[in-house]
Amino acid sequence: MSESKNIVLSCRNVSIRYITGDLKSIGLKEYILRKLTGAYSIQEFWADKNISFELCKGDLLGIIGTNGAGKSTLLKAVSGIMIPSSGNLYVRGKIAALLELAKGFDNELTVKENTFLRGALLGYSKNFMLEKYDEIIAYADLEEFQEHLFKQLSSGMKSRLAFAIACFVKPDILILDEVLAVGDGMFRKKSEQTMKEILANGVTGLFVSHSLTSVRKMCNKILWLDHGEQVTFTDRVQECCDAYEHFLTTKRLPAAHEIPVYAAEFQKKTAQK
Repeated sequence: MSESKNIVLSCRNVSIRYITGDLKSIGLKEYILRKLTGAYSIQEFWADKNISFELCKGDLLGIIGTNGAGKSTLLKAVSGIMIPSSGNLYVRGKIAALLELAKGFDNELTVKENTFLRGALLGYSKNFMLEKYDEIIAYADLEEFQEHLFKQLSSGMKSRLAFAIACFVKPDILILDEVLAVGDGMFRKKSEQTMKEILANGVTGLFVSHSLTSVRKMCNKILWLDHGEQVTFTDRVQECCDAYEHFLTTKRLPAAHEIPVYAAEFQKKTAQK
């Protein structure tokens, strides 16, 4: 655990393993019989292996990588939804995680009721939510939909509401998984500006995105994952995005000398502690 007062998130050699195979689809009796006869199989799948990075107040980390790289799994570990199989995670402060936008909402409740429900799940009092409610609804541009059932909203509306709640409750760490990619261009522009204002006030962000344009504009640090492996973690965002774009074209991971070296330096320093 880092002693620095500015570090709010430290991820050191974190690995996350899934167990797959026959055991998930059979009952206890069948499992015992198969185990006695040796007629069963399980497989290990490592979604993330030895991931290391540190973030300070006001950092916005862009996490990039193709589908299956381990991005969302890593965010679930940081947010406490999953427990790492190995390694250490240190998190300081309250987290607001927008990973699966439909989670935490009730389709049979109204937009207004769901706003208070999500706020309660994030640990905020009813009085606090009453104070912020009008701002949240106005920001999400849902004034005319307050009494509509949540299931009647479009995916973009749901995204706007989830983002607005997370931003207005002012967490210490804000985790976003492709949230800014949902909605129209005007909302994306507004949400990007909001993120900049939030970070300027010392909130730390983790942002998974396939939009390198957004990563280039908003992030001051970047983590590149590929099939669960850490390619690099660096503050040289533009160079890393260039290397990633080249990778998407050539399908060839860069050699060590072709990418920012910050990751190797960080891992070496971490191993020595």
